[in-house]
Amino acid sequence: MNNKYLELKKKISEYGTIIIHRHSRPDGDAIGSQIGLKEAIKATYPYKKVYVVGDTTEKFMFLGEMDNISDDVYNQALAIVVDSGDEYLISDDRYKLARCIIKIDHHIAKSKWDCASLEIVESDEVSCASMIADIIFKLSFKLTDLGAKALFTGIVTDSGRFRYEGTNDKVFEIVAKLVKYNFNLDDVYSKIYVEDLEVVKLRASLTSKFVLSEGGVAYLMNTQEDIKNYKTDVFTISRGMVGIMSGIRGINVWANFTEDENGKVIAELRCTSKYNVNSIAVKWGGGGHKQASGATIANFDAAKAMIKDLEALLKENNDGN
Repeated sequence: MNNKYLELKKKISEYGTIIIHRHSRPDGDAIGSQIGLKEAIKATYPYKKVYVVGDTTEKFMFLGEMDNISDDVYNQALAIVVDSGDEYLISDDRYKLARCIIKIDHHIAKSKWDCASLEIVESDEVSCASMIADIIFKLSFKLTDLGAKALFTGIVTDSGRFRYEGTNDKVFEIVAKLVKYNFNLDDVYSKIYVEDLEVVKLRASLTSKFVLSEGGVAYLMNTQEDIKNYKTDVFTISRGMVGIMSGIRGINVWANFTEDENGKVIAELRCTSKYNVNSIAVKWGGGGHKQASGATIANFDAAKAMIKDLEALLKENNDGN
């Protein structure tokens, strides 16, 4: 067994209060990992106080709500941060108030966190939820039906319904264990994949709007005015719509640039398995995975420069054939 798993178990057993954080603007993996771990700790150690904190998104409210806690709860507490490659991404920076901080993540790490006493990072994992489920099963922690549902949601969303690189026999073995719990698969899929008519219309509108650069990079640029006109939010446009350029023959690298409420631009970068957009994201202060990364950049001029970098990435790899 991984020695870090045993160290994690030791830390969990030592603390009476445990607070679980994850990245802001949460996706299914962030929420699923957070709530799945909370449910496992509570089921295994019923006397412990376990909280989940951070901003919320309506899409994943079916898994449960965040806890509202005061600063003093962090006194003598253990903070576990899941699914966050970099500290600036973490929702609710009060994790720094905790006595001990542990990081559990599956993103490509740029550097170690000075604040963390333990880091469990496995960048070849398709999701953080699959990591946490593996930890739970190997440590023989108990798990509730809700916890299994949350972890399944995290795995199925971050694996692209088991299509993305990193989905292997180990992932399916973990999922086979999770689906033995009492939750309805259709309930999960209907919550995360059945869409409102307005979202379908939005996707159709953006599909007709995206551009293919001379260097072969497909991209979208969305201003705050666009978001208001579409009557939606930044998350729905940025991460929610980057996939409209995938699965198109001849498009191997694509990007979605969306202006946020502060005038910054959220860059979502994606590619097929031959390429590695993570290197571009890191150059611009972001990070993530080989095929799916992101960064927050200054403006649309920076976005244009990033497109040039993505074009160079395409050319470099194609010239190598």
